[in-house]
Parts: sequence; structure tokens; C-alpha cells
Amino acid sequence: MDRQQLRRLVLEELRHVAPEVEPDTLRGDRPLRDEVDLDSMDWLRFIGALHRRLGVNIPEADYQRLDSLDALVAYLAQRQGA
Repeated sequence: MDRQQLRRLVLEELRHVAPEVEPDTLRGDRPLRDEVDLDSMDWLRFIGALHRRLGVNIPEADYQRLDSLDALVAYLAQRQGA
């Protein structure tokens, strides 16, 4: 799966957790949790949904690396290749 497909999938799962999100308004370089206003539980549901959908294990120790949409997509692309 290429990065554009991953980005679409990430945004799709994000809309399931936060239906009010307008994907076209999100900036890839800004802190995602702040931009979308996800609380801790929403964040965990979102990460869990990505894990189930992609089969990519995302350890809690890596959460801080997933601070923006671009960083999350890059991380998932790297983990899929591993």
C-alpha cells in the first residue's frame, strides 16, 4: 500500500472516531490530536482501529512519534514494510 492509500485509510478511520473531522482541512505537519481534538480514549480507539485494519502493531512507546498525520502515515508505511 502506498502512502496516499495509507493516508486515505488513516483519514477514514479517523472519521469513524471523530465524524466531525473535515479531512481536507487537516494539515499533515500539525499535531494531530490537537487539530482534531482527540481525548485519550478516542486516540486509543483510533490506534486500535488502525491496528485491526492494517495488522500493524503500534506499541504505546511509539505513540509520541505519531504526533502529526504525516508522521503517522510515514510510521505505518515503515511498519508495513517491516
